[in-house]
Amino acid sequence: MSALTTAFDMVLSSDVLIAMVGAALFGLFVGAVPGLTATMATALLVPVTFFLDPIPAVAVMVTATAMAIFAGDIPGCLVRIPGTPASAAYVDESHAMTKNGQAHTALGVALVCACLGGLFGTAVLIVAAPSLAEVALQFSSVEYFWLVLLGLTCAVFVSGNSPLKGMVTLLLGLLLSGVGLQNPAAHPRFTFGNTDLLGGITLIPAMIGLFAISEILRFAASREDIAKVKAQVGSVFKGMGKIIWRFKWQGLRGSVLGTAVGALPGAGADIAAWMSYAISRKTSKQPEKFGTGHPEGLVEAGSSNSAALSAAWIPALVFGIPGDSITAIVIGVLYMKSINPGPMIFITNPESIYAVFIIFILASLLILPLGWLCIKAASSLLKTPRNILMPIILMFCLVGAFAINNSPFDLWILIGFGVLGWFLESHGYPVAPAILGLLLGGMLEEHFVTSMIKAEGNFWMFVDRPIAMGLAIVTLLVWLGSLAMSLRRAHQRSQPKEIHHDPSATRHTA
Repeated sequence: MSALTTAFDMVLSSDVLIAMVGAALFGLFVGAVPGLTATMATALLVPVTFFLDPIPAVAVMVTATAMAIFAGDIPGCLVRIPGTPASAAYVDESHAMTKNGQAHTALGVALVCACLGGLFGTAVLIVAAPSLAEVALQFSSVEYFWLVLLGLTCAVFVSGNSPLKGMVTLLLGLLLSGVGLQNPAAHPRFTFGNTDLLGGITLIPAMIGLFAISEILRFAASREDIAKVKAQVGSVFKGMGKIIWRFKWQGLRGSVLGTAVGALPGAGADIAAWMSYAISRKTSKQPEKFGTGHPEGLVEAGSSNSAALSAAWIPALVFGIPGDSITAIVIGVLYMKSINPGPMIFITNPESIYAVFIIFILASLLILPLGWLCIKAASSLLKTPRNILMPIILMFCLVGAFAINNSPFDLWILIGFGVLGWFLESHGYPVAPAILGLLLGGMLEEHFVTSMIKAEGNFWMFVDRPIAMGLAIVTLLVWLGSLAMSLRRAHQRSQPKEIHHDPSATRHTA
């Protein structure tokens, strides 16, 4: 109890609270700008932590990343530019709500679910961190292969009514993920002698191009008037209680899945968000409403997104193993501040661990007031005429894409994928599966090749462990179920409709 009291005294001091508010505003700005990710927000704050004590340094990192993950949903909802790869999973759904005049509802769902998902992930972090970390350590390359393959099946469900076209764009994304030296053999592939392609296709410029640049090209070609989008953003909290209660089980399921996936080293919130949205669409009682502006998928995926962020700290704190790119940076800061992660930290330095838990709770709660202010500021985008808004968006896209690697070649990737996205969508091909393939393609190949090397070519190794066999069965059932549903729909369409004759009309004719 004395350690807990000490932790509260450490966190509830003026310097920590001021640092958290400053980091929150910074995280909201970075997350809302296309191309500037939560990982970049964390990296940019590392020099600041040199001048801070250990607890304020951790508070700055946690708060900024939590805000940046949420803020990535704002441009996705308002102008269809996902701020993070996780936001890309449901960007079409949230933007459809904006076109229907429900931007306040979509942003309210993102805001409240980010808070609730973060609190759920923190609760699991507090209660079950050691147990979950031990389970996560049981995952080898085989289990990760099945997990990534299961994540790729999401493309079937996020493709709407065109699973075949979704499969085409998924395969295109997988093909593009093989570009460069980023493969187990370190052999240059599809580079065509261009040294800039040796590093592969950078995900963020590609994502911005597929969603943002294609949107700009579509506007330039059609001159769509802003009047077609209902620009009024009302109270984001209006009706939230009813929506969250209506989809409470979806939100809980998303939080559980996000926590489970986030606790796996290297998995992260991206896979969790894609899987949660796909599961929500697959199990919904109203699947026909998805893609037209339906909040059900947003509740589940939004909760999963933030829960995964907290859960990524489970292997980081218990074993010093980064759960994602963000915690990889944070672990370095923890060592620099003499808070050495590992099993003994819970015994030798419990007050610091309790302080981290309290910081997570405060950061999740801060999302509500500060996120509301950010939404109010960003909602003016909808009131700006598009002939003024689009050039501004283009400028931010160019800056964001260039800032990833400070490489002019990334600007060509941005433009090329923008043209590709415009071409695909103009012919009815969804672009979200391409991002999923680009995101997971490298991981799939790496884990497959690593597993085959360890198994010396024996495919039986992919199912000879309990967790691997369970994931394999689930993946197989999902694929077979999708195939059965497709065949059933095709059979129903091929059946001739029954024609009912009116007896009275027959007599009248006679």
